[in-house]
Amino acid sequence: MSKIVRALSADGSVLCSAVDSTDAVRRLHEIHGTSATASAAAGRLITAASLMGAMMKNENDRLTVRISGGGPIGNITAVADHMGNVKCSIDNPFADLPPNGAGKLDVAGVVGTDGYLTVIRDLGMKEPYAGQIPIISGEIAEDITQYYAVSEQIPTVCALGVLVDTDLSIKCAGGYLIQLVPPINEAAIDVIEKNIGKMQSVTHMLTENMTPEQIALEGLAGLDGEILDEWEAGYFCNCSRERTERILAALGKSELERLAEEQPETELCCHFCGKKYRFSSDEIKTLIQTI
Repeated sequence: MSKIVRALSADGSVLCSAVDSTDAVRRLHEIHGTSATASAAAGRLITAASLMGAMMKNENDRLTVRISGGGPIGNITAVADHMGNVKCSIDNPFADLPPNGAGKLDVAGVVGTDGYLTVIRDLGMKEPYAGQIPIISGEIAEDITQYYAVSEQIPTVCALGVLVDTDLSIKCAGGYLIQLVPPINEAAIDVIEKNIGKMQSVTHMLTENMTPEQIALEGLAGLDGEILDEWEAGYFCNCSRERTERILAALGKSELERLAEEQPETELCCHFCGKKYRFSSDEIKTLIQTI
């Protein structure tokens, strides 16, 4: 399971959340069969969504983060609950590119930069809150930082990392968010900037066996940070046969009648976990009667 930790500075002006999302990204790779670059791109997005989801307060709150940059991977959509449990769908999980000029996985190239990052918060109100910004880098962490600055006016630093081995397995993955809490403490900004300048990459810290607690407290170095709470989260899909029936019902009677007549069995596959649900023509006919 992935581990999420939240820490707060002594004066309450800075919050740092950190996660080791290695297990969740491994599960993503297992489900979707992602290429190296797709693992890095989607792994970063679900790590960010997990951290962002964990900031929500209520049990039924849901957060969706979608990046659509026009690159060969297509849309990547991550959905998280209030505990940071996350699931992901990917248009083209096999998309891959040669390393970029720095010799690293070309996440920006596979995602693309001609499009938008969209964040939807479903807080159980009449309409969900949606914010959207143009993609500025396609590297995802910078785009998340920009989203908070533009859409929520919260000064934020986001760092994400996924390290993929030569056999395409996931060696480690994780990330952190550092956010200033109103009223803004100007002195804390200088401290945070210095801390960020000293911190290694997320994957370097994880390969050095740093824990999420240690990463969070390093982000708050000089601010007497203390751990607020910690818990486990993971890759989790809440699909079910009942939910799938509702999707079928939404097709309408005429389409269901066509399916029941044309084929003995209808199969639907969950885009998030790959689970398949099969309905016989008799079951489809029974469903029609309930509409």
